[in-house]
Amino acid sequence: MACTVKQRERAGIINPMYTCQPAGAQYASIAIKDCIPLVHGGQGCCMFVRLLFAQHFKENFDIASSSIHESAAVFGGLPRVEEGVDSLVKRYPNLRIIPIITTCSTETIGDDIDGVVTKINRQLKKDFPDRKVYLVPMHTPSYSGSQVSGYNVAIQALISTLAKKGQPNGKLNIFTGWINPGDVTEIKHILKEMDVVGNLVMDTESFDSPTMPDKSSFTHGTTTIEEIADTANSLGSIALSKYEGGSAAQFLQEEFDVPAVIGPTPIGIANTDTFIKNISKLTDKKVPDSLAIDRGKAIDALADLAHMFFADKKVAIYGHPDLVLGLAQFCLECELKPVLLLLGDDNTAYAKDPRLAELEKKADCDIEVIWNSDLWELESRIKNKELEVDLIMGHSKGRFIAIDHNIPMVRVGFPTFDRAGLYRHPVIGYNGAIWLAEMIANTLFADMEYKHNKEYILNVW
Repeated sequence: MACTVKQRERAGIINPMYTCQPAGAQYASIAIKDCIPLVHGGQGCCMFVRLLFAQHFKENFDIASSSIHESAAVFGGLPRVEEGVDSLVKRYPNLRIIPIITTCSTETIGDDIDGVVTKINRQLKKDFPDRKVYLVPMHTPSYSGSQVSGYNVAIQALISTLAKKGQPNGKLNIFTGWINPGDVTEIKHILKEMDVVGNLVMDTESFDSPTMPDKSSFTHGTTTIEEIADTANSLGSIALSKYEGGSAAQFLQEEFDVPAVIGPTPIGIANTDTFIKNISKLTDKKVPDSLAIDRGKAIDALADLAHMFFADKKVAIYGHPDLVLGLAQFCLECELKPVLLLLGDDNTAYAKDPRLAELEKKADCDIEVIWNSDLWELESRIKNKELEVDLIMGHSKGRFIAIDHNIPMVRVGFPTFDRAGLYRHPVIGYNGAIWLAEMIANTLFADMEYKHNKEYILNVW
């Protein structure tokens, strides 16, 4: 069967799938402990991204803005960066790192962020001699790339700025990519079962924040500056996502001889097998029986559903590239047919991704992959009867396509805000495979009942 890869043909974008690069840099930054990112741009470049995070996690995150106005287009906005850093350092005594994230306006103006960082560092030493506050410039113009590339840029900026060679630490770097707290919990479970100490970049498990007995709560990442610096001394690195942290793992290999393994994203049985084998190879740890049991439970869960309910069901998937490709591989494992894959930015590397060749080799259906895509690519195909799908998988921004055309939809990715608590559940690992299979099945079951489509089968399966 054929796997056709092409770019969106229309000049304009209708219903974009992703937002801009600064959003990805902000997501990476809020995962660091004692950190408040400073977004150098208009107020909305910070406010609307914070809204996305609040929609998804139902929590608030501290993100600052230089809040430039029209005058900056003439005089430059660098004084606002200086004022912003000074205000943050004075107001937050525990603040240790400030990523400075550029936007389309400040990149167009030509503000010299790297130069002003040098200037501010001199001033900080003078004004706060007893404190060390790290400033990390992140160049993320909104007119190129997307939140995916912005995340990748931010992770590499943090690693290249902070990583420092020291004594071997016996740890394994895990570059998590843009995943949910439930996924981080699953990674920690696998590492614990293998008796491996992980250095997670980034650890966002606490984004599922508790409310404590004293009525306090905390919503921030727990990856520290020291852990980021110590990535240069680890046994190796595994980047779960090629396009979200892969370049940082590659940097550590080239600069500090830390072996790097890039992907695959451990979605489904085979990819999780590979992930665990890579952990074993880099750490010389044996795979315990407990993970074999987890694997067996996942295979049993898929076997209960695949042939009877999933076989030959056509699926359209959209979202972040590593997530979409991982979900497509998972679909093939359980007899679903991923007929349309949509990737939402202009990264030409997508067309040459080796996972597409793997999909073509294993698929028993034709697969159409569109990069630099938008959600109109999906909607127009359904509306014009060019494509019939039994299931849609993607984030909540595509919900109205599913509603308007009465197609069942599984929410996965970022942001998912119209279903409760999805960020608590993993999609990676063996437990993620179970959750995905059962979520797909229950979505299809509800659709069968709603449409009275052979719903009697549910009485006897």
